[in-house]
Amino acid sequence: MGNINDGIEPAMLSRLLRGETAIDLAFLPDDTTGVSAKIFIEAPPEAVWAALTDYDNLSATLPKVVFSREAERHGTTVLLDQTGKTGIFFFEKTVTFRLRVEEEYLKRIRFEQVSGDFETYRGSWVIENLPERNGTILLYEAEIKPAFFAPAVLVSFVQRQDLPGILKAHKQRAETLWKT
Repeated sequence: MGNINDGIEPAMLSRLLRGETAIDLAFLPDDTTGVSAKIFIEAPPEAVWAALTDYDNLSATLPKVVFSREAERHGTTVLLDQTGKTGIFFFEKTVTFRLRVEEEYLKRIRFEQVSGDFETYRGSWVIENLPERNGTILLYEAEIKPAFFAPAVLVSFVQRQDLPGILKAHKQRAETLWKT
């Protein structure tokens, strides 16, 4: 993957700079949902990185995250245990999973489930510095397929509903860290 800015049209960049989140969903083979989301954060990559990698405190800063703990660390590889709530209306389910996280300092965090409630859960957080705008674009990409019954259309609906809050929470945390 190249520079994120190479793929952002001026109209999209303008929307992001106005505080909007951009979310794209795709129906992939085998009932897997593809997700891509972006947000502009008025903080440098270091603050965004600090917000993303505060693994033991994500439950305090992110909606729907009930528990998050760094279970093991070996250099830039982390095993991360998480529990979250997913679903809509009265159909909310608690999901638990362990992720293998590969960190590329100030650039990218790749993750993939190694055990848990998903058949497929992998993706990345990509950090792109925009020094000319005094900020950072945060990109989230994932492929998601629950191991429990949840049609792709429902998974995509939940992602469209939940991702703005998650991105805005990372934005708020990074901007708060930067200002303090």
